[in-house]
Amino acid sequence: MDITRTVEPRSDQLNFDDVQTHPLTITVTAVKAGPPDQPVELHNAEFEGRPYKPGKSMRRVLIAAWGTDASAYVGRKITIYGDPTIRFGKDAVGGIRISHLSHIDKPLTVALTVTRGKRAPFTVQPLAATPEPSESAVVDALADINGAESIPALKMAWDLAGVKGVQKHPDVIAAKDKRKSELADA
Repeated sequence: MDITRTVEPRSDQLNFDDVQTHPLTITVTAVKAGPPDQPVELHNAEFEGRPYKPGKSMRRVLIAAWGTDASAYVGRKITIYGDPTIRFGKDAVGGIRISHLSHIDKPLTVALTVTRGKRAPFTVQPLAATPEPSESAVVDALADINGAESIPALKMAWDLAGVKGVQKHPDVIAAKDKRKSELADA
């Protein structure tokens, strides 16, 4: 029995569990307005249907780095990571922070509110241009996709293909669609 789906977060957005153990680099495909408690949704190519919804501090970092016109964010890349020290009230609940951004030439430091009345510097590094994905990354992604034994496992393989930067490769897309159809018919 494949228990993968039992640990997969049920969410309509990227969350701490997705980045708790390793950072992810995402490519912004659209910026949309969200509800008042999460007013900005950064949709991305790597995790379709699961936008990154930055908190107020990370929105301040984005404004400092890229400006206030969110339409300019499309096509840019963000590396996010899980920070277990982020607090909600008195509890450390963990959250998502930005470590790297494309389209900046040097490290950017922004003073962010840590607690009421206290600010601390937060630094974001420039994200180096990424080379084209290697053929071995495509081969690995194809093996993961073809080996998926359930729809949740296929979703995880697809997400991993995004991390490897090969989700847009035509062979990877075709393999995902074929495997999805096979699993749906099973």
